[in-house]
Amino acid sequence: MHVSVNGRLFADLIEVLVKQWPVPLRELAIIAHSLGGLVSRSAYYYGTAARYRWPRRLRKLVFLGTPHHGSALGRGSDWVNIMLGLSPYSEPFARLGRIRSAGITDLRYGNLLDEDWKGIDRFEHSEDLRHPVALPKGVRCYTIAAASRKKAGDLICELLGDGLVPLDSALGRHQDPNRSLSFAKSRQWIGFGMNHWDLLSHPAVYEQIRHWLASER
Repeated sequence: MHVSVNGRLFADLIEVLVKQWPVPLRELAIIAHSLGGLVSRSAYYYGTAARYRWPRRLRKLVFLGTPHHGSALGRGSDWVNIMLGLSPYSEPFARLGRIRSAGITDLRYGNLLDEDWKGIDRFEHSEDLRHPVALPKGVRCYTIAAASRKKAGDLICELLGDGLVPLDSALGRHQDPNRSLSFAKSRQWIGFGMNHWDLLSHPAVYEQIRHWLASER
């Protein structure tokens, strides 16, 4: 499903969870990996619009390799389909490519809202038409990116990032100030020599998350 559809469903589920929590809820934190980060931001947007209780309880939001401004996976598959569609012999393979999920096509630029995709052919190449969505106000937001290279200052390192998500996208940076996400420097961290999936299990990532969650209570 589209990120925005998943976002509304996730917002509904968290509201049920908060209502049924067996003891007084002191703090709510979300740790989200990859596409889950986009779903979490979408959920906060729609949860706030629905006047749910949980967005007011959310204190911390940690993103792991989230493609805030899209990823090579989403945009690269567009160009592959275009090239395959140029020949009648390869057109059947292009049709296979169009089976990919709505959520994956949202990864082109990091769509969060219904308005970002409604009325648009998701298999046609298009520019970034997203409606800018800022980070949640009053929530401490942290972002962790990974870089397969082992040192900073390398253009290839910036572009490739963790192999799926470029560093700028994972850190929320964008040339358009209206789209750039305002992560404080102290709430950004890059794991060098790691790939996209290492973020789920690497001890250094765990230690950084633990440090953030424990030190800013």
